[in-house]
Amino acid sequence: MNEHYLRRLLGSRQELERKIEEFKNAGVVKIMPPDINAVKGHIAKAVSNIRFVDSISKEFSDWAVVGCYYCLYHAALALIIRKGFFSKSHDATLCLLMLEYYRDLSEDDLALVNFAFLTKEDILFYVKAKNKREEASYSAKTRFGWSDINTIFTNTRLFLNKAKKLISE
Repeated sequence: MNEHYLRRLLGSRQELERKIEEFKNAGVVKIMPPDINAVKGHIAKAVSNIRFVDSISKEFSDWAVVGCYYCLYHAALALIIRKGFFSKSHDATLCLLMLEYYRDLSEDDLALVNFAFLTKEDILFYVKAKNKREEASYSAKTRFGWSDINTIFTNTRLFLNKAKKLISE
């Protein structure tokens, strides 16, 4: 999903809901009872991915990018399963994440609710990490700047911690 279309979805709940209906009609999104074991399993997988990234050599920066994204993705799957959805697509998972957890709040409101919602920055980071993961997975490039990796790693940890907090509420 490109950033322009993402911003359009973030700005229009109606368009976001229409996109999710398309995913449902295509069989990509299903409504199901929340499954706490699946939620716990995806969080465990997210933690495993971040531990993998933490343990690998700087020589494998492409795998650090991939590991960070899959940490985010499994955290996102845990969040949507908690709300009673199943997704077979990365873009559908992102749309469900926005539907259930994103609210366009002022900075003052965000300070009051703290971890209750994902921010626009959280959603944009998720998409940027997904795009970087695609570059790491599908291009011939094997080296990424380690300062970029550190930023991705830090933001991935923050996203994971926020997901854990949302799940525990």
